[in-house]
Amino acid sequence: MSRKPRKSAVKAPLQLGRPVTLPASPDKAKLDRVPNPHPGTGYLVRFAAPEFTSLCPITGQPDFAHLVIDYVPGDWLVESKALKLYLASFRNHGAFHEYCTVAIGKRLVREIKPTWLRIGGYWYPRGGIPIDVFWQTGKLPKNIWVPDQGVPPYRGRG
Repeated sequence: MSRKPRKSAVKAPLQLGRPVTLPASPDKAKLDRVPNPHPGTGYLVRFAAPEFTSLCPITGQPDFAHLVIDYVPGDWLVESKALKLYLASFRNHGAFHEYCTVAIGKRLVREIKPTWLRIGGYWYPRGGIPIDVFWQTGKLPKNIWVPDQGVPPYRGRG
């Protein structure tokens, strides 16, 4: 006997499973969320974006970063296609490294209300100085395993 799919608390329509255009800016990007399939269970979700790009707000030159986003879900997960589109919307957006990294973390917190979130922005050097930016929402809940973010410090040619 087949069962009817249960109704979801997800706002329709999701960007998943259909063609969508790249958002013109981070402010215009939609971050879809889906229900956590394991509510009440402590676990970690990690997204790595090793090719994140934004623009320097002064020179207009591209800036590149390896972003690592770790979060402990509450009632919601961020839908990965929507996250990819949101991150890609920074490609034509002029902002400093610190703004981009922290703004992404704060937007995720606002949209999915995780139990805990941290973001590491490992920015490639321009002008000879790499800038790494880290932000988190508070103390890590007990009994959550968080592996090292795995991004080595910049060493140059040395």
